Amino acid sequence: MVAHRKPLRSYWGQGVLYLALICSSVIMFFPFYWSVTTAMKLEQNIYVTPPQWWPDPATIRHYIVVLTTIPFPRFFLNSLFVASMITLGHVFFDTLAAYAFAKLRFPGRNPILFLMLMGLMVPMQVNLIPMYRIMAIFHWLDTYAALIIPSLTSITGIFLMRQFMQSVPDEILDSARIDGCSEFGVFWRIMFPLSLLGIATLVIITFMNAWNDFLWPRIVTSSAKVFTLPVGLTQLQFKYTS
Repeated sequence: MVAHRKPLRSYWGQGVLYLALICSSVIMFFPFYWSVTTAMKLEQNIYVTPPQWWPDPATIRHYIVVLTTIPFPRFFLNSLFVASMITLGHVFFDTLAAYAFAKLRFPGRNPILFLMLMGLMVPMQVNLIPMYRIMAIFHWLDTYAALIIPSLTSITGIFLMRQFMQSVPDEILDSARIDGCSEFGVFWRIMFPLSLLGIATLVIITFMNAWNDFLWPRIVTSSAKVFTLPVGLTQLQFKYTS
């Protein structure tokens, strides 16, 4: 039996691909490396020319200042809790709504979806005052409810999951219905496991947006006990500039 050798050209192609991936990884990792090393430099060494690629001398004094000046652990846990709850809400509500728009037949399905997509054209800033008034009516200002409940679902997440679920064959769902599975059971036992790749994308996007959100948490919170990390870090800036 004659072994088929791989063409030399394919090895060169793989080598170029791996080299490009390594270079792109280094480029993407560099900002993180630079922020960490800069935090370990003395103030007078941050803007020196040529720049210091490694702090000399290295210090952790800046980290100590952050941890002792503001309640950093509380802000971190607040952000983790709020971002996790918002992400769970998106995973449940967005996938349920996407399943309805992708696989169920009901009157007005397409017009409703069209109107929802039209909502993407409305800037978020336009909704700030009405949303703030609603939070005040429910007495949710300066609470976790104001941070979490308005963000439990999104049009973008629904549309993303709908597009993903449309690729699942209807025959698989019909077979489950024939076996006596309820509609929610079809969603939970069949559609949800088959949509894990799309859900993973939704989780990453939602968690990052919730973690980095500054404007809405800054508007509806006024006490440090519910500050998220982006809002809490501004308090550190105020302490140094005031």
